[in-house]
Amino acid sequence: MPEEKVMKKMFDHSEAKWIVAVIVMIVIVLCGCTKSNKSIIRAQRMEEGVGSPTTEAELKEAIKKYQTRVNDIQLANSQVGIWYKLLAIRYLDAKMYGEALKTFQTAIQYYPANQNLYYYVGVCAGYMAEASLDYNATGTTTEKFNYLKLAESAYLRAIELEPKYGRALYGLGVLYVFELNQCDKAVPYLEQLLSFDTRNTDAMFVLARAYYVTAEYDKAVALYDKIISLTKSEEKKAEAEANKKTVLDSSYGK
Repeated sequence: MPEEKVMKKMFDHSEAKWIVAVIVMIVIVLCGCTKSNKSIIRAQRMEEGVGSPTTEAELKEAIKKYQTRVNDIQLANSQVGIWYKLLAIRYLDAKMYGEALKTFQTAIQYYPANQNLYYYVGVCAGYMAEASLDYNATGTTTEKFNYLKLAESAYLRAIELEPKYGRALYGLGVLYVFELNQCDKAVPYLEQLLSFDTRNTDAMFVLARAYYVTAEYDKAVALYDKIISLTKSEEKKAEAEANKKTVLDSSYGK
């Protein structure tokens, strides 16, 4: 399945272990003592110098002190989310797509409105779909299909958050054309991408393929002509010319 190259640097195992260790320590500090909430509350009151405020002044002072603690927790959570994202990218760089997928999903719990995280979930899910073989010879492809649908929903969410997110638009187009065989669904997203990324010949190839499959031969030919005029790659030019001939032969009933 065509996918963009997202990282080039090799995975640093020692640094990844360090990131995991830091994440674990912070999570323990934030969440590990839930068995004795009353003890924690008493310790917090002693630390902050807050007992049982009753007057207006005491209540305002208590709010001020506890707000500082809340801000500290928010900052810690924010940092944990960033570290999960960094760890996931390192897994992705090492082509450990299953681990990367799980870690990106965890990062989303901290940053649920981050379009980049959803894009990466789509990328990882696509790779996991390719790896989902029928090892038990059941004759089904349920697992692969589920991963493909996860990729679809992730790309759609990324685009919902950022309508001009070019990589997500391209990824979704590739998914629909080459994996889900839903070329008609790919067309509007690829057209949207090319409306602002007007020289993206990779997207043009995918859209031209979608036009061809949906029997919009004139549009496909026009796109291949545009690729031929734009590209400096002899390989791409030859591919576009060959594809154009295939479309013309189909349109003339050959």
